[in-house]
Amino acid sequence: MKKLLTLALAALVGFTACNSGNGAGEKKITIGYVNWAEGVAMTQLAKNILEQKGYTVTLKNADVAPIFAAVAGGDADVFLDTWMPVTHQNYMETFGQKVTVLNTNYEGARIGLVVPDYVAVKSIEELNAAKKKFDGHIVGIDAGAGIMNKAEQAVKDYGLDYQLQSSSEAAMMATLKKSIDEKQPVVITGWAPHWMFARYQLRFLEDPKKVFGETEKIQTIANNEFSVSDTVAVNFFRKFQLNSEQLGSLMGALADADGKEDAAVKDWIGKNQELVKQWD
Repeated sequence: MKKLLTLALAALVGFTACNSGNGAGEKKITIGYVNWAEGVAMTQLAKNILEQKGYTVTLKNADVAPIFAAVAGGDADVFLDTWMPVTHQNYMETFGQKVTVLNTNYEGARIGLVVPDYVAVKSIEELNAAKKKFDGHIVGIDAGAGIMNKAEQAVKDYGLDYQLQSSSEAAMMATLKKSIDEKQPVVITGWAPHWMFARYQLRFLEDPKKVFGETEKIQTIANNEFSVSDTVAVNFFRKFQLNSEQLGSLMGALADADGKEDAAVKDWIGKNQELVKQWD
């Protein structure tokens, strides 16, 4: 009996130690992310820098709704890709009381419907007249993403006779590349910052009804408990910020990494030491 009690206490202590976050002598952090280019880039950058500070960093990948739920519930500590005030407004209304906004890490973001520059259509209002050219399809990303919710609203508000196709970002980008290679019309759910704008000649369709809002800001959010329990990591995230040129170069490096993403991030850090030092 005494032995069983000892084992039970040992197991309890072990469980508590594994779930106590950054207790004495421990430096652990879980970062949630969605497979969007800017979020992947910022997450990989933060992971490398925190590992240099002695942290064990775990990455949790999922669709956006589960990631918000994970941060709110403590299954993830941080999410670096919250778009406000439009894209993720619904998620912040649902989970906002359980998360803390640590910082705006990027200013001047934008979402909307995007076409190659050779496409004659200039506005969302013109899409119905050009339905045959686009085969009546708008190519999107994962269902439930904020931009997809807004795209669904745009289809309704503009009375578009189009089907909004959900897919992954990678699949959407493959469709975009194929269309551009063949000089075919295509309309996608696009956002900036994204490396697509550096690689291809693209533009946003005009949105006179402002369904997609105007400029957005990308914020870092954290679980409420984490935001007061790890001052070192929180201080880093409060300072962590990139401008368009910096984030664009980082995304471009990762897009061209060809399986060597970690080396690409480390190389980027080496070339941007002055910026990285500002986050200490």
